Amino acid sequence: MTRTEISTRGKTLNRLTTASLAGILASLVFLFIGPTALAADATLDAPKVLLTNVAFDIRVDDLPAGSRIELLLNGKKVAAGTGTGLSATGITVAETGTTRVEVLRNGTEILQTEIPIIPAAVSILPPLVAILLAFVLRSVIPALFIGLVVGAWAINGMTWSGAFRGFFETGTIYILNTAVDPDHMAIMIFTFLIGGMVGVISRNGGMVGIVDRIMPFASSPRRGQGVVATLGLAIFFDDYANTMIVGNATRPMSDKLHISREKLAYLVDSTAAPVSTIAVITTWIGFQVGLIDSAIKGLDGIDQTPYMLFLNSIPYSFYPFLAIFFVFLVVYTGKDFGPMYKAETRARHSGEVVRKASAKSTDKSGDEFYHKEIIPCRAINAVLPIVTMVSTVIIGLFISGEGETMTDIIGSANAYSVLIWASLLGSFMAALLSLGQRLLTLDETINAWLAGARFMMTGLVLLILAWAIADVAAVLQTAPYLISVLGDSLSPYSLPAVIFLLAGATAFASGSSWGVMAILMPLVIPLCWAVLQTKGIADAEHMHILYSCIACVLTGAVWADHCSPISDTTVLSSIATGCDHMDHVRTQLPYAMLGGTAALLIGVLPAGFGLPWYLLLPAAAIALVAAHRLLGKTVG
Repeated sequence: MTRTEISTRGKTLNRLTTASLAGILASLVFLFIGPTALAADATLDAPKVLLTNVAFDIRVDDLPAGSRIELLLNGKKVAAGTGTGLSATGITVAETGTTRVEVLRNGTEILQTEIPIIPAAVSILPPLVAILLAFVLRSVIPALFIGLVVGAWAINGMTWSGAFRGFFETGTIYILNTAVDPDHMAIMIFTFLIGGMVGVISRNGGMVGIVDRIMPFASSPRRGQGVVATLGLAIFFDDYANTMIVGNATRPMSDKLHISREKLAYLVDSTAAPVSTIAVITTWIGFQVGLIDSAIKGLDGIDQTPYMLFLNSIPYSFYPFLAIFFVFLVVYTGKDFGPMYKAETRARHSGEVVRKASAKSTDKSGDEFYHKEIIPCRAINAVLPIVTMVSTVIIGLFISGEGETMTDIIGSANAYSVLIWASLLGSFMAALLSLGQRLLTLDETINAWLAGARFMMTGLVLLILAWAIADVAAVLQTAPYLISVLGDSLSPYSLPAVIFLLAGATAFASGSSWGVMAILMPLVIPLCWAVLQTKGIADAEHMHILYSCIACVLTGAVWADHCSPISDTTVLSSIATGCDHMDHVRTQLPYAMLGGTAALLIGVLPAGFGLPWYLLLPAAAIALVAAHRLLGKTVG
């Protein structure tokens, strides 16, 4: 081979290599950027993916005045007109694949893009996959992430290249966009701040100081149980801190009074999550309000803030109220039933607070909430930061809100900013008290704050994934599809009861109430609102249905948490009280089932049909009194 031939072949090879690289780069650009508009002065608003037989809208805007505009789908004209914009509504496609959208201006093509078409049923895959995997894996975070990946794959047309592209878009688009959203960031900051405050007031002995102040009232088994239940309500702002502090602090007193560990675990467990669910300033608030905020975006007709929606849902949170009521009913009457009666009888008569051959946990996962040794435990060191935080919220809502009525002021207030103000001042007060009294060094204070903040990390990861799945569900038009399938058959009045049971079943299987909230809330609110709109009752008179649906996601999950042996709070209650875990589950289950049944049949179901909550809640409480009177026996 001559040098000329070698040179010619080398140049040809270089040209081919360059062309190949250019082709690969062009493919990657198309893969990650997608089809682009052919005219920079016009905008096309169309779904990113289409569902078969589900109506969608397309709109083109920002054209010069007087333009003659035509909108084509696969070469077929679907709309035409003259002006600066044009829209086509109620379009449907029947076959999967892709559809080519073209915009003609004065007969010349100026915009073109291709949109993938997928089977309509695929739109429910992200939440469905997340729910099913939560059952199978017993872990919610991987379930949510896999559901998110499936959703991103569906958005990209369910092709091999779409799977590749969708996997990376999971992080670069959906998780990233939701994490940097200002409102979402505000919620994360608030959650970290209040978690840090809990860490400091636990480490400086303030929480134990509250317990020590109440403990002298425990002079009998009944009074001792009352003290435990009261402390469960007093430490209202975090269920984990509540469980670890009250369980560990009251265990010696409980043993001395011959209260069974099973009863102690029940009292701790049944006042921790329920009070955190309905209190207005807790570590749960940021999580719950964040989910609501993400779910209502893009829903026309809802003009209330997420925080206001949460506040309005509290009266429909029947199970937490009834669970707390039943705790005090059991304590006041001194009567128990089922396995709990046997456990209490054993403890009173033989002094055996723990069943023989029961297993004790040595888990130390709650060490962050133990106070520093050899320091005075003063209640004021916890009370002042909490009072500072609560009063800041009240004052802040009035400062940032406008209007004449309380509802107008709270509804118009910037709740996110107010919550940050409150948690920041609470953290500052906790640190100031710890340093000023030399209870903690500066390093110890910072480490305690960081430990408390770290304890919120799992919840924040869940929240970010839930936000991302909500965005994916919006792109996939999940709610419109469900309405097209269920709209005629799904009764809006029974919807809260269905959601309560669904949340309960999912939480029982997954063991995480927060995980269930993260999975269901982005789906439930759009579904409920769309059902109300379809039935023509999306008005102020029927807003109680939406409030009840929101409450049922939260409370159904908490109810099942009290029944599930794999629930995180149930496990923590067993650890904190030194109770055999399955003994705790076995003795608490009848009480939780009774409370859940009353909440569903006497509260949730009638409330959906419009009966006022202020009549239903007392009626359910009376039913619990009657059932307890029938089943309960006095522990001698």
